[in-house]
Amino acid sequence: MTKEAFERQVIALRKQLYYVSYSLLPNSSDQEDAVQECIYKALQKRETLKQDGYLKTWLMRILINVCHEMRRKRRREFPSEEIAVVRPDTANGGIFEAIIGLDEKYRLPIVLHHHTGHSVQEVAQILRLPEGTVKSRLSRGRTILARELNEREALA
Repeated sequence: MTKEAFERQVIALRKQLYYVSYSLLPNSSDQEDAVQECIYKALQKRETLKQDGYLKTWLMRILINVCHEMRRKRRREFPSEEIAVVRPDTANGGIFEAIIGLDEKYRLPIVLHHHTGHSVQEVAQILRLPEGTVKSRLSRGRTILARELNEREALA
């Protein structure tokens, strides 16, 4: 893949990359840093991508690894002030809040499948899980989300 073709595809995937970073990291500077680090690493290693059709899956896997690495490093740090969470543009903020409230094992498959448009097979490849596990986590995650949203609606 040429550098120009790589750049065009990364630009097209930028919004999806940010959405995944929003779902994994608590503050905007870390979210932006993770996406930039992901793109930088992918650009350096683009020659190792065996099939161009897997670029999206490959980028998501790199981004998830970068986000996890950043969270491990941040565990030892104590912020001196509260940092606001930046949310992606959504029509209904309640859904985003409910998704962020999910355990990561349910949140990540839901974000990858429903918000970035990956198939169940692609999500399984990205997360390195069997397809059946991804399907069950999607199902359980949707059930938890529906319950949470119904409870919020009842309280409103």
